[in-house]
Amino acid sequence: MFLQNTKHLQQSLFGLDLQLPEAKQKKLLASKEALFYKLIFCNIHEEDFSILYSSKGSRPNAPLNTLVSAIILQNHNGWTVEELLNRIDFDLLTRYALGINNIEDTPFCQSTYFNFQNKIAQHFGETGENPLEKVFDHLTAKQLKELKIKADIQRTDSFQALSNIRTYSRVQLLIEVLIRLSRILTEQDALRCKELLSTYCSKSSSQYVYTLKHDDFPHELTKLGALYHKLYTMLHEHYSEIEGFKVFERVYREHFAIDGESVVIITPTSSSLQSPDDLDATYRHKNEEDFHGEVVSVVETAHPENAINLITDVAVCANNVDDSIILNGRLELLKEKTPELTELHTDGGYGSSGNDLIMEKEGINHVQTAVRGREAAVDIIIDKSDDGSYTVSCPVQTVLSGKTKKRYKAVFDSEKCNNCDNATTCPAVQQQTGRVFYFDEEKARMSKRVRNIANIPEERRRIRPNVEATMKEFTKPFNHRGKLRVRGLFKTIVFAFTRAIAINFGRIFRLVMGGGIPQLVL
Repeated sequence: MFLQNTKHLQQSLFGLDLQLPEAKQKKLLASKEALFYKLIFCNIHEEDFSILYSSKGSRPNAPLNTLVSAIILQNHNGWTVEELLNRIDFDLLTRYALGINNIEDTPFCQSTYFNFQNKIAQHFGETGENPLEKVFDHLTAKQLKELKIKADIQRTDSFQALSNIRTYSRVQLLIEVLIRLSRILTEQDALRCKELLSTYCSKSSSQYVYTLKHDDFPHELTKLGALYHKLYTMLHEHYSEIEGFKVFERVYREHFAIDGESVVIITPTSSSLQSPDDLDATYRHKNEEDFHGEVVSVVETAHPENAINLITDVAVCANNVDDSIILNGRLELLKEKTPELTELHTDGGYGSSGNDLIMEKEGINHVQTAVRGREAAVDIIIDKSDDGSYTVSCPVQTVLSGKTKKRYKAVFDSEKCNNCDNATTCPAVQQQTGRVFYFDEEKARMSKRVRNIANIPEERRRIRPNVEATMKEFTKPFNHRGKLRVRGLFKTIVFAFTRAIAINFGRIFRLVMGGGIPQLVL
C-alpha cells in the first residue's frame, strides 16, 4: 500500500541535530548533506512510485523519498550497498541527508532496498516507464527555474557504459553457456547428457580454450554446432520456460542455423549475447576499440552566461545504436522539457536527414563541430528563401534553382565556370544549357547544417567540447578497467539517471559554496 513519508517534517525535540552544540548545528546546516536534504530529498515526488504498490489496504511501503535519495547518494559517492547501510546506521550527515531525525529509526533493510529496485525494474520491463527518470525531470525542471539557468543553448555527447562482464571469445562463450546449461538439468537429464557434455564441462571454459591451437577453432565450432542442435532437440520440450535454457536457446539461434539436415555456422550480430551474465549488453567496435555494454547519451545546458550548466536529458541505449538515431528519439522530448531550446551543439556523429527535419520543425539550430564524410572540393551553398525557392552559390556565382520532377537543379553560367580555378573538381556537370548542379531537400538541409557553425558568434563555436568534462564526471565511478560496477540495461539506467541527478547537485553545491547563490534561494 502506498503511503507518503512526511515524518521528516515533524521535527523531534530529541532529534540528533538538536542535541548538537550550536556551533556544530551551524556546521551541519551548512553541509553538503543539508543542501542535499533540501534540494533533492524534499523535492522527490513520491507519488511517481505509487504505481509500484497495491491500492488496497495492506502493509505500507518503506519511505520512498528515503529509498530514492539513498540510491542517488550511493551512486554519487561510489558506495557499495554495505557502505551505504552502515552510513545510514552510524553517520549523522548521511542520516540528515535522508531525512532521518531519530537515532532509533532505521528506514529500510537491505532486502527492502533491493526489492524496491526490483519493483522498478519489473515495472520498467512491463511498461517501459522509469519512475527514476521522472525524478530526474522534476528535479532538473525546478533547478533550472529557480537558478534562472538559460536552456536555449545546449550541447550533447555520449559515452560507452561498459558492462562489468568478462570478454568471451566465440568458442569460449558457447562452452560457458553449455556449462551453465548443465547446472539446471534434473538428475535424470544430467545422466542422459553426461557423455555429451563431459568434454566441455570437466573444466572451465577458459581452461578448455587455453588448450586449443588457432587451427582448432573452426573444427570446435562445427562440433559445438552439432552438440547444440542435439541438446536443443532433447531438452526443448521440458525446459523451454526455464531461464537458463532460454539463454542456451538464444545462443543456439544466434550462432547456428539448420539447412535441411545440416547444422550451419552463422555469423552473430552486434546484438547477440555477449555474456551469460548480462543478457542486454551489445557489441560495438569504435575507434579501434571493442565495447560490450550500453551507450549513455547526455544533453546539458551550454549558454555562455550561465554560472553553471545542468544536465537536462539522459538516454541509455544499446551501444550498437548510432548517436544520430538516439538523438532522433529524444529531440521532441528535449524540446518539451526545455521549450526555450533554439540551438543544439553536437559533434559530427549526430547529423541526419531525420534530425534535420525535427530540428526544423521544432525551431532548433543544429550546430556541428565536425561533419561526417569527405570535405567537398568546391563549397556549394544552398539557401532556402521564404517563398520556398532555393538559391545556389559557388565561389564565383549565385543562381536561382529550378524544380524538376524529383529534385532541384541549378544551372550555372558556363563562361564563368570555364574561367574558374575549380572547374575540374566542381560537382556541377556540364550540359548543353550550362553547368548543372542537382540536389534535393535533404541535401539542402545538410548544406544549412554544415554552415550553421559559421553563422554564430565566434565565442559560441567552441561550446561543445566542454561537454566531454561531463562525460568524465559520469565515468569517474567506473572500476579500474573502465567498466561499470553493475551489469544489465536496467542497472545501467539506474546508474545513469541517479548519477545525472548527483552531478547536477554537485555543481549547485559548488556554486553555493563559492558564494554564487545564497543557500536560502534553494
